[in-house]
Amino acid sequence: MARWCYRHRLVVLLLWVGALFGLGAAGTSAGTNYADVFSLPNTDSKTAYDLMAKAFPERAGDTDTVVWKVEEGSVRDQAVRSRIEPALKEIGAMKGVGEVTDPYGAQGAAQISKDGRIAYAQVTFAEQANAVPKDLVQDVVDAAEHARGDGLQVELGGQAITRVQEPPTGTAEIVGILAAAVVLFLAFGSLFAMLLPILVALFGVGTGVFSTTLISHVTNVPELASLLSTLIGLGVGIDYALFIVTRHRKGIQRGLDPEEAAVTALNTSGRAVLFAGGTVCIALAGMLVTNLRFLDGVVIGTSLTVVLSVLAAVTLLPALLGLLGHRVLSRRQRRKLAAQGPDTDRPSGLAARWSATVERRPRAVAVLAVAVMAVLALPLLSLRLGTVDQGNDDASSTTRKAYDLLAEGFGPGFNGPLQVVVKGDAGESLVTAIRQTEGVAQAGSAPPANGVTVIQVVPTTSPQAKKTDELIDTLRDEVIPDAGVEAHVGGVTAVSKDFASVTADRLPYFIATIIGLGFLLLLIAFRSVVVPLTAALMNLIAAAASFGVLVAIFQWGWGLDLLGLGKEGPIAAFLPIIMLSLLFGLSMDYQVFLVSRMHEEWVHTRDNARAVRVGLAETSRVINSAALIMVCVFLAFVLSGDYGAAMAGVGLAAAVALDAFILRTALVPAAMHLLGDSNWWLPQWLEKRLPHLAVEPKEEAAPATAAPSSGGPASAVHGFVRTAEGEPVAGAAVSLLSAGGRQLDRVESLADGSYIVSVPAPGTYLLATTAPAYGSRARHVVVGEGPLVYDVELVEGEVDAVN
Repeated sequence: MARWCYRHRLVVLLLWVGALFGLGAAGTSAGTNYADVFSLPNTDSKTAYDLMAKAFPERAGDTDTVVWKVEEGSVRDQAVRSRIEPALKEIGAMKGVGEVTDPYGAQGAAQISKDGRIAYAQVTFAEQANAVPKDLVQDVVDAAEHARGDGLQVELGGQAITRVQEPPTGTAEIVGILAAAVVLFLAFGSLFAMLLPILVALFGVGTGVFSTTLISHVTNVPELASLLSTLIGLGVGIDYALFIVTRHRKGIQRGLDPEEAAVTALNTSGRAVLFAGGTVCIALAGMLVTNLRFLDGVVIGTSLTVVLSVLAAVTLLPALLGLLGHRVLSRRQRRKLAAQGPDTDRPSGLAARWSATVERRPRAVAVLAVAVMAVLALPLLSLRLGTVDQGNDDASSTTRKAYDLLAEGFGPGFNGPLQVVVKGDAGESLVTAIRQTEGVAQAGSAPPANGVTVIQVVPTTSPQAKKTDELIDTLRDEVIPDAGVEAHVGGVTAVSKDFASVTADRLPYFIATIIGLGFLLLLIAFRSVVVPLTAALMNLIAAAASFGVLVAIFQWGWGLDLLGLGKEGPIAAFLPIIMLSLLFGLSMDYQVFLVSRMHEEWVHTRDNARAVRVGLAETSRVINSAALIMVCVFLAFVLSGDYGAAMAGVGLAAAVALDAFILRTALVPAAMHLLGDSNWWLPQWLEKRLPHLAVEPKEEAAPATAAPSSGGPASAVHGFVRTAEGEPVAGAAVSLLSAGGRQLDRVESLADGSYIVSVPAPGTYLLATTAPAYGSRARHVVVGEGPLVYDVELVEGEVDAVN
C-alpha cells in the first residue's frame, strides 16, 4: 500500500483534499447537533430531577444572573434603581429572553441582601445555554454593563454568559500547532520535514471533527467530544507522522532511494503506528465499561479521529514524501549525502551516552526515577472529586465576580442550593427538621405542583466544600428517613456529588479493563510476559504521578495564578476516566516504539544488555521529541477558556512528560537491564497458543556490494571496543572488509564502546579497528548463519599487520 500511495501521490492527495473539503462542507451546512445528555440512572439526584421535571415542565430555558452592588447606601435608592431598571427592561424586551425576575417587584424582596448593598435579577432565556445565540448574550452583557459606574458594580453569571468570555475558537489549537512546529524544526532542521507531520495531523483532525459533527445528527454526541477529539488528534497525528518521517529520513541517509526509504519506513514504523493507534482506540473504548452513557459520544468522536489520523499517516504521508523526494532532508544533509555518500547513522551523542549510563548504573537510575515519581504522586492521597463551577473562573472574569458577590450577599451556599423533592405534601415537620440541621443556612418550601413539593435548601458552605457533601449525606441518611416521607435530594451540587461517587465506584473496573487489554496486546506483540507486566506497572505509576501533579495545582492551588486559571477546587469528576483512557493509550504508544526496537535487537542477537542499550539509544531522541510536541499541544489548551479543558490539558501534559522523560527514558530501560534475559521469557505452552502479530519487522540494511560467500542470509558482527584495562573506547573506526580488501561496512563505536557491522552473507572477513589515541587491530572472523559476537581490545602503540 505504501508503494502504491507513493507512486500515485497526486491521486492520494486529491482524495484526501476532497474528503476534507467535502466533509467540511457537509458539516458546515448541516451544523452541529451536540447533545449534552447527562444521566445518572439509579441515583438519588436523578430521581429528584425526574420528579422536578414532572412538577415544572415549563422550565426549559437557561437562567442566568445579573448581580449589582453599591459601595454606599442601598440598592433600593432611587439613584440605583434609575440605572438598573432601564437596563433590566431593555434585557426583558430582547427577542430570545423569556423572563426577567428583578428584586424591585412584589415578590423580589428575597433577592436583596440583608444589608441592602447587593441584589440580583434572574434572566431566563428561551433556549438552553448552548442554543442561545452569542449575539443575544453579548447584547445582554452590554445592556447590564452599561449601568455600571458612580459606585455601582454590575456583574453577570451563568452558563450562557460564560460563552462570551471564551477566547476565540481555535486559539489553543493554533498555539499548540505553532509550538509543535518549533519542536519539529529543531528536530529535523528542514522546513519541508517540519510541515509534513503538521499537515498529516490537520487532515486527520479535520476529517475526524467534521465526521463527528455529522454523526451528532444521528446519535448523542456531547460538545466535549469535539474538544477532546482535537486534543488527542493533534497529539497522535503529529507524533505518528514524526515516527514515520524520522525512519524515512534515516533510510535516505543510509543510501536508499526515496521510494524504497518510504516503503521501508511504512513497513517498520508504519506497522508500529497501526499497532499504537489500535491501542489508543482500545483504551478509549474502555470508557464504555463505566456504563456512563454520555461518554459514548466521546468514545465515538475521539476514536474516529484517531483512526483517521492513523489512516492519514499510512496513506497521505507516503504520498507527500513522494512529492518531496530528497527535500525531506535539510540542504546541509543533502550536500553531505552527495559529498560523502551514505551514512551509517549509528546512534551517538547524548542519547548514546545516556543509554550507556543506564546500562552501567541501572540500580541508581531506577531508584532515583522511582523516588521522583513517588514524591510527585504523594498529593494523590488527598484527591477529592467534585464539580467545576464559576467559582473556579479567573478572578478578573465577570462570572467569577458575580459568583463572589452572590456568596458575599447571600452566603457561600447560595451558588449551589439543594432541592429536596417530595412526592405529595412535604409537611412542616420535614421543613423544620431541615432548617435545624447543622450546615443549613435557610430552607423553604414552595406550594405543591403536580403532586410534587420542592424544598429549597441553601447550605452554609460553598458547593465545592467537603461539608456540603456531608450535609447531603446527612439529609439522605438521617433527616429524611427520620421524617418518614419519600423524598430525594437533587440540584447541581447533589448531581456532582453522585457523579463523583459513581465514577469512584466504577473506576477500578475501568482500569482493570484497559490494563488487561493492553497486557494481552503487548503479550502477543512481544512474545513476553515480563514486558507487558512492566508496561502495566509503569502506566499505573505515570497515572499516580500525573494525578498528584493535578491535585497540587488545581486542588491545592500551586501555580494557578501563574497559569491564570482562577481558584483552586476539587478535581472534576469526569476527568479520571477520560484522562486515564488517553494516558494509557499514549503510554502504550511510547512503550511500543521503545520496546519494538529492543525486541528487534533481541531477536537478532539474543543479548539483552545490547538490545536494551541499542533500543534506548536509537529511540529516545524521537520519543522525547514526540513527547515534547504532545506536551506543547496539551498545555496550549490552557488557553481554551474552559476550566475543565485546561485541567485535562495540564494533567495530560504532565502525564506525557513524566512517562517519556522519566519512565521510558530511565525507569523502563533500567528495570530491563536488572531483569536481564527474563524480560523475554514466555512459557512454551503459551508460545504455541498465541497468535503471531508483527509490530515492527527488521529494517532492511542499505544495499551494499556483495562479497564472496557460501550463500545464506545476511548477518552481523557486534561487540565492544575496549582498552586492556576494560575501559570502553568511543569513536573507534570499525571496518568490515572482504577477503579481497573491499570495504563492506564501516561504523564508529558508541560511547560505551559498542559497535555493529552488517555482514552480507556467511563467510570469512577481515575486521579492522583503529582509534586515534591507540594503535590498530585487525583479525579474520568467520561468520556463520547467525550473528557473531566479537570484542576488540586496543593497546596503545600496537599495530597489526594482516596478510
